[in-house]
Order: sequence, then structure tokens, then C-alpha cells
Amino acid sequence: MRRLALLASLSLMVAVAPAAAQDYPSQAIKIIVPQPAGGGFDTVARVLAEKLAPRLGQGVVVENRQGAGTIVGTQAAIQAPADGYTMLLGGLSNIALNPGLYPNLPYNPLRDLTPIGLAVSWSYTLIARKDLPQQTLVELFAYARANPGKVTYASAGRGSGQHIAAAVTEHLAGVKMVHVPYRGAQAAYQDLMGGRVDLFFDISSTARAQVDGGTVRALAVSSAARQPFHPDVPSVAETGVAALDMESWFGLFVNSATPPDVVARLRRELAAVLALPEIRDTFARTGGRVMTLDADQTQALIRRDVERWTALIKGAGLTETGN
Repeated sequence: MRRLALLASLSLMVAVAPAAAQDYPSQAIKIIVPQPAGGGFDTVARVLAEKLAPRLGQGVVVENRQGAGTIVGTQAAIQAPADGYTMLLGGLSNIALNPGLYPNLPYNPLRDLTPIGLAVSWSYTLIARKDLPQQTLVELFAYARANPGKVTYASAGRGSGQHIAAAVTEHLAGVKMVHVPYRGAQAAYQDLMGGRVDLFFDISSTARAQVDGGTVRALAVSSAARQPFHPDVPSVAETGVAALDMESWFGLFVNSATPPDVVARLRRELAAVLALPEIRDTFARTGGRVMTLDADQTQALIRRDVERWTALIKGAGLTETGN
């Protein structure tokens, strides 16, 4: 009798599991953003949440969980039940840069997370104070090579994307500059525009307004190719000073144990949202490029970036507290 009861129970579980996946979602879904409200992470999450909600038939709520860089929020998403009701807004920093920066990172992005999809990417723009004597990146790095430690660059904090972009470029170019970390981009801009620091490698979406306003000068972009909104600004690689290819991407992730049917549903809905003309227009206005990769291409890009940036960060001798 016990054996029959056990078999009946197992049969019921097998019958109920697909039904539960078919009924998904039956409640609100949460997107955890591992950064404060108002930044790039948060903006992408809110744009996607607004369009995903009607397609999923449930509310999609953005929850900001900042702390320890991006680690607190990322961990919170990984530790949530693997049922598809908690997603993570993942970006280059918490997925691909952190493994190289933190020797004891409490998560493995390739093992612990499954990508729903990458949504949008932005280049970084290397900007200089208006009165910097050198007019091009080639001239500037020639000066920096002849005068080690005389050129300064700002960042929004150690380990930030701005820091990594500049430090890796510095390393690849074989020059020595001085890193000046700030508590956020706003403070960095104040000193850059005031002439107290020479350079800032900021995300292009925010750098663009300052460049267009004439308060700073654009020297190069971090992507392999030029950006449409900066057609006269070369890429770092194009100048020949360093073989840099860096774009900051953002996308949605879930716990790797999430049922495949739920992952498939979320992937379909995200793809449909990214195909909307208004989504493309929204991101394009700030220089963002909507990404249209399938699941295999997404996995390959993420794995490539984790491996590539881990090697570059370690090669440059960077840690969350050093350089």
C-alpha cells in the first residue's frame, strides 16, 4: 500500500509540474536592480518592466537592492526561489567584471544564473577637460608615456565600469596615469569640467550630453566601431593606441534552477518587447543599441566576456581596492 501511495504521489507531482509552468505567471514578478534608482541599471529595468507587464498579464515590479557594488542585489536574486518570479537586471559589471575584481566573489555568474536575454548595450566615451592641450588620444598617450603619472583620470569609484575602461586602456597602451576615484559620476563631472582632473571614461549615454553641450571634449569611444551619435570620434582601437573593445550591456537573468518552460516563456516575451519600435527608439535616443541574440549567442557572448574581462582585469593588476 505504501508503494502504491508513493507511486500515486509521484504521478501527481509529474502531472502538476507542467500545469504549474503553463499557469505561469500567476502573480507579480520582481526585477532586482543591484544599483540605486536613477542609474543605467535602473533605467533599463523600468523600461523593460513597463512593456513586459501587459505581455505577461501580471505586474512587473522593480526593486533596487544596492550594496557592496552590485553584489548584494545579485546575490539576492540568486538566492530567491527558482520559480521565475524574481529576475535580475544583470550588466557587464556584475556579470563579467566582478569575477576578475573580487577573488572571493560569492557567486559564479556562469553557474548560478541563466540569461533570459541581453537587451541593450552602450559604448563608453573617453572625454577630456576642455582645455587639455593634447587634441587627440594619440597625442595624449604620447605625452603620458613621456611623463608617467602626469595625466589623471576620474571614475565613479574603484571597480566601476568607468574605472575598468580607463585602467585596461592604460594597461594595454603601456602608459601610467593616476586614477582619481569619486563617489559617483556627478562628482567626477564637476572636477572634470572644473579642470581639476584630465579624463573620464564614462558611459556614452551620459557623456553624450556633456560633449554636445561643449563642456568636455570627446577623444575616443570604447566600442570596436565608431558610434552614430559621435561620427567624428574614433574608437580607441582605431587610433592604434590599444586594442580595446568594450560595450556595457544589460539584460535579464534568473536563477539557473528555474524551470525550462518558464525560462522559455520569459525569453519569448523579452524578444517581443525588444522588437517594439518604441523600445528601439527609447534606447537609441541615448546611444543605446538593442541586442537581438538568440539563447546560444547570448550564452556565448556572456562566457566570452567573463573570460576576457577576468584575464584583462587580472593582467592590469586591478582589484576592488587597488589601482
